[in-house]
Amino acid sequence: MLVSMIRILILALFLVAPTTETLAGSPIPPPPAVPAKTYVLLDAFSNRILAGQRDTDRVEPASLTKLMTAYVVFDALRNHKLTLDQEVPISEHAWRAEGSRTFVNVGTRVRVDVLIQGMIVQSGNDATIALAEAVAGSESTFAVLMNQYAQKLGLTGSHWTNAPGLPGPEHYTTARDIGLLGAALVRDFPEYYKWYSQREFTYNNITQQNRNGLLERDPTVDGIKTGHTDAAGYCLAASALRNGMRLVSVVMGTNSFKEREDASAALLGYGFNFYETLKLYNAGQTIGTAHVFKVGDPVTVVVHKAVSATAGRGELAGTKAQLFLNPRLVAPISANTAVGHLKLTLGDTVVADVPVYPAQDIATGNIFRVIIDTIRLWFH
Repeated sequence: MLVSMIRILILALFLVAPTTETLAGSPIPPPPAVPAKTYVLLDAFSNRILAGQRDTDRVEPASLTKLMTAYVVFDALRNHKLTLDQEVPISEHAWRAEGSRTFVNVGTRVRVDVLIQGMIVQSGNDATIALAEAVAGSESTFAVLMNQYAQKLGLTGSHWTNAPGLPGPEHYTTARDIGLLGAALVRDFPEYYKWYSQREFTYNNITQQNRNGLLERDPTVDGIKTGHTDAAGYCLAASALRNGMRLVSVVMGTNSFKEREDASAALLGYGFNFYETLKLYNAGQTIGTAHVFKVGDPVTVVVHKAVSATAGRGELAGTKAQLFLNPRLVAPISANTAVGHLKLTLGDTVVADVPVYPAQDIATGNIFRVIIDTIRLWFH
């Protein structure tokens, strides 16, 4: 036990950022006042919330619901439950969908990639329901999947009852959840995220424009989705990438197209001007070593995903890292089993806290090592 504690302390000392001088960051003013009922601004790589107003209040999501629908559909594609060239039958339920439409015809079959563009670019409720039925058999079953994925993603303030975002008393979300969901779409499905920057889409000889006006106003904006109902107001989840830093803003409950775009632009500008995000560790990078009982040599531990941190400009040079290992690690251990966590702090603020894993599966050592460590474990 004492040896493990000493090893942790030594690793903590060596994992301190390269410089010992803390650069004083520039002053950070409060975020701009924007005419939204609720909003949030966060970094997509670190998930740090940079600004928010009533961002955990339950609100009607309108067509921002389609971000959750897309996440489930994209995961079905990744798991080969769907293919992009698969032709999906259009049911009467999908064809009769209210609100925005892609104008698919009942009884026809439409490719998945076409329906996805209809859902994302045109916000077609009919295309969205057709995709939900293709994944789950029915829209009601798909809604159950939506809630299961939301729980997996940590979206604690959301509940979904339909795929396109039609109003309902049990259909709600929060600005924070939409921000986290938008960031997850960017990180988890970069191969499909491209459709969110598509300016227009034509189907059935009908061309419709992407309603996200920021795509025209700001070349760094490449998504994500608009929404509107009378009750929800005008909503926009926007994302921009500048100099390797990606931010997601969500504004909900504004009074017009222009208000939601101006509010989003102001929040994104604030984030990029006063904050920075740095990648501190690459996916698979060695963090340190761990003592594992029933194994002869120290075991290398790594992070599975890239670790990024966000702070005021110039502040991240003072970031400190500490490796905390679980007590009584005993082989065998899978490479997918967390054996501790890496904690990054900036002063009293935790800027990242991520699990660490063995670099590979850990098998038990020879019989002599097993016997010796079995005896040691009696006294540990």
